[in-house]
Amino acid sequence: MKKSERHRSKRSKHISAWVISADMGYGHQRAVFPLKDIAHEGLITVGKNDGSTTKEKKSWKRLLNTYESLSRSRGIPLIGKMIFAMFDSLMHIPEFYPIRNLSRSTYQVDLLETSIKNGLCNGMMEKISTKQLPLITSYFAAAIAADMHGYEPIFCIICDADINRVWVAKQPWESRINYFAPCGKAAQRLRSYGVPEERIFLTGFPLPIDLLGRNLATITKDVGQRLSYLDPRGRFWANHRQNVEHFLGKSNCTFRNRRALTITYAVGGAGAQRDIGRRIAMSLRDRILNGTLQLNLVAGTRPEVFSYFNDIKTEIGSDNIRVLYAETHDEYFQQFNNAMRETDILWTKPSELSFYAGLGIPIIMTPPIGSQERFNRQWLYEIHAAVAQKDPDFTHQWLFEMLNDGRMADMAWSGFLKARKLGTAKILEVLETGAMKRSDSPLER
Repeated sequence: MKKSERHRSKRSKHISAWVISADMGYGHQRAVFPLKDIAHEGLITVGKNDGSTTKEKKSWKRLLNTYESLSRSRGIPLIGKMIFAMFDSLMHIPEFYPIRNLSRSTYQVDLLETSIKNGLCNGMMEKISTKQLPLITSYFAAAIAADMHGYEPIFCIICDADINRVWVAKQPWESRINYFAPCGKAAQRLRSYGVPEERIFLTGFPLPIDLLGRNLATITKDVGQRLSYLDPRGRFWANHRQNVEHFLGKSNCTFRNRRALTITYAVGGAGAQRDIGRRIAMSLRDRILNGTLQLNLVAGTRPEVFSYFNDIKTEIGSDNIRVLYAETHDEYFQQFNNAMRETDILWTKPSELSFYAGLGIPIIMTPPIGSQERFNRQWLYEIHAAVAQKDPDFTHQWLFEMLNDGRMADMAWSGFLKARKLGTAKILEVLETGAMKRSDSPLER
């Protein structure tokens, strides 16, 4: 057993909780995956393994199918953008400024409350009523349903940098829901929706503990190597070496050069934007074939995306393209986490993966899909940890200009210092003690 795993087992062995998510893209399930060791009866997905009736499971399935269809609708000629705009309006997030009281109920809040009264999440409620344990969920409907049924304690993980009003109860001042916020913006938004300060914990997004290591031994080693791959001409190191060595330790900053520069391209749970992966691969074909670049194409759990990416690998004819695919979410998330240790650049839409910037991985963003992703993009810009993709067909040109002048390394370092890394540990701390220690040090938050 790895040191990080021993540390995690020791700390969490006496904690047990209901851990619940939803199958709506990867974000909700990725958020709870690091908490699998404390999950009583394993990780639970509403509408699947939560004791739902056949009728309720069919309702959840229809909701998932609708979500995925609408997420992909932007690609439909002529009418696609209009269809998606109507869908996106339901989860619209108002502009942050001016800061104001937004606690008044909305149509979405009323609709959710009516759906719960009509039986939404009934299967989940029956299941968690069998044993009184803390409920941790990354899906707002599960938290609101438990709150309406009088269950407590309830902890809700926020999966984005900003959220719609539907994440908060109709009368937040009377609600029992506690929130784990991934960043300061999300915490501020919760306050504007009327959530009392004492029920907001600024933990950070729950990143995988095995990517951090005990006392951050793993992440400091990985970031030290990554920065060298991202700065082939030493421009970044010339300006920041003393600062980097201070936080990572000199021994971690000796470049070992044991692999090729590695880019990971990940599509979302709905499988949208897979064509960008092909354009990236074709642009970088020469570097892939000569062994100076490794490309990971992440298909997740979608067999049709796996087939599409596998065809690209066959066409180029190189083992320096790796396709990540698994039949289950748990297998996929573990594969993805393993790949992150040797990923130098993460190319993805600004989803929950935005918070992986805290691992010291620069992010190239595809166009956002939905209101929450636009706010994730804004957050990444604010901490200088990401850049919007330029034309994927010319990746071989613009990307290497950014590498050669040290900009990619600079983004990696900014994300490492400014994005919170200890979300999982902080969540466990709150469950253990009811409180959370705060620190301004980038290595302690």
